[in-house]
Amino acid sequence: MTSQLRRSFGDIDIYLFDQLLRERLTPGQRVFDAGCGGGRNLVYLLQAGFDVCAADPDPRSVDAVRRLAASLAPGLPPDNFRVEPVERCSFPDGSFDVVISSAVLHFASTDEQFTRMLDQMWRVLREGGMLFCRLASSIGMADRMQRIDGRRFLLPDGSERYLVDSDLLLSSTRRLGGELLDPIKTTVVQDQRCMTTWVVRKPKSNH
Repeated sequence: MTSQLRRSFGDIDIYLFDQLLRERLTPGQRVFDAGCGGGRNLVYLLQAGFDVCAADPDPRSVDAVRRLAASLAPGLPPDNFRVEPVERCSFPDGSFDVVISSAVLHFASTDEQFTRMLDQMWRVLREGGMLFCRLASSIGMADRMQRIDGRRFLLPDGSERYLVDSDLLLSSTRRLGGELLDPIKTTVVQDQRCMTTWVVRKPKSNH
């Protein structure tokens, strides 16, 4: 059973899987994985008839995703998968029904880079579309984080991350003109780090 599930879903983020269960991602949608890595969140989407696109600054990661797509969804063009950082995304405005950002935004080095990454993901999202983000935060463990500079912190697990908090996520939601689809949820991982799920809808304009 385990191997069958892995063939179907790969190593999908459990919180993204929750969005699938609630039918916020449905076959036929155009989905962009911004900072895709090796494609851990794309196995099911490629097999289930989604129009998948992805980008990552690491050429080896993009090559791996292209090979994965060629195996599971051979009809998708190679140009759907691009070597580029999120903050310099080359896809057109309003291209996607869903944008996935899984463990990516916390690699920002400055506030400016975080904002550019976020704004590019919002730009390519269609009106009515969903932005799904999982990222490191200080929520629930602020007193355990050692500030390096600005929002860059040393975590108890030894990693360095750009950490958001509830105020930043809520103010970013307002700045973008978005609507929270779920309450902001945070998992505290045994006093080592905190991972927050932030899910936002891009409203449809009135005109």
